[in-house]
Amino acid sequence: MRAGDKTVKIGLVTYTPEKVEGFDLHVYYSKSADGQTHPSAGGMQNDVTCFCDASAIREDPSIAAISKKGPALRKNRRFNLPFDYVCPTNNQYQSKVLEYIKTLNRERIKGVTLNLYHFPEEEFCVCPRCVSLWQQSGLNWTNWRAKTITGFIEEARKMVNGEFAVEMFPDPLLARERFGIDFEQIANFVDYFHVPLSSRDYLTNYWVDLLTRDFVKILKKPVVVELSAEMLSDEKTEALLKTMAYVSRHDLKGLLLLVHDSENARQVCRYAVRNREFRDWLEKFGFEEMSRIVNYWTTLY
Repeated sequence: MRAGDKTVKIGLVTYTPEKVEGFDLHVYYSKSADGQTHPSAGGMQNDVTCFCDASAIREDPSIAAISKKGPALRKNRRFNLPFDYVCPTNNQYQSKVLEYIKTLNRERIKGVTLNLYHFPEEEFCVCPRCVSLWQQSGLNWTNWRAKTITGFIEEARKMVNGEFAVEMFPDPLLARERFGIDFEQIANFVDYFHVPLSSRDYLTNYWVDLLTRDFVKILKKPVVVELSAEMLSDEKTEALLKTMAYVSRHDLKGLLLLVHDSENARQVCRYAVRNREFRDWLEKFGFEEMSRIVNYWTTLY
């Protein structure tokens, strides 16, 4: 969305440390939920998965976050968890993550984005350490969990020289109660919020526009929205591009595409450039910002 001379930056979230022409922002998964860590990606925003580490939990199951209904593991079907979670108050694991962030910042990176830095769900964690820390705090359960997560983010912020951002589960209403994510307090430490609105496709897309509107309204720092752009057919690519057009009308810092690889990103660009019907649709319905992006792509693709 244009606000004076402000435009939405277009970017990528990638599994490989490579930039692609036609994109302004580049986010690289430097530490992933399976426990793998990689060297920093120079000139890119390095995305760090904090408290999800399947490998570390396999080596030492005692570090997993725990509830009265069992551990925070994907195989525990009492919960609908996408990853295996380490307890966020585990000092040894916290130190490991913070040291990794510190190591990344010894190189010339754009900045650091934290993801999965929170509790798995509202029932977690009731390990003896968490229960003791909660009782000593004098706070209620929700406030203690939020303070714990905000405190970790504050410590991570100290390690980062460049831009500092956080991702979150896209729940604009219950994030504090469920995960300990306190948007208002976290805004004191981040440069922007990264909101992933992932889907296998966007053939139905009204919910993306709805959630984008909600997050732009409630978050007190700039917002970047991420959409999924992996494994696309022509039908899915067109639906993705039209969803991007609607999202681009909001007051965003950026719009990111999660891609499988660099060729995947170029595929999206080529489809937009060569599809005259889509470009006419943008013009007919006044999607000025998306038209600007596609017009730029025409100079490259």
